[in-house]
Amino acid sequence: MAFTNKDAAIVLGMVARGDKRHDIAAWYGENQARIAEVEQGQYGNLVAAPANELPPKGAPGPKGRRLRSKVTKAVEALEKGETAAALQILRDALTDFAKNEA
Repeated sequence: MAFTNKDAAIVLGMVARGDKRHDIAAWYGENQARIAEVEQGQYGNLVAAPANELPPKGAPGPKGRRLRSKVTKAVEALEKGETAAALQILRDALTDFAKNEA
């Protein structure tokens, strides 16, 4: 996969924030060599994306597994007609997903 300029700017923002290179690569389903290419300027002279445009810090795998588990619980609540409970589960899941993790 080739990064777009926007992707590369986000990568630079994540690097500037101090994210681990393997976590950055995992967010994009790439290997660390692609991250190194961005850092070396192979995508041009880009400015790092601001913090409010970056994904949450940390490996995406554990975040995805927790999110999937909570979505499953929300679907079960919806199937029981528990709309308010499902909505709260989903809100909590998004808040948890957005947390920055080391």
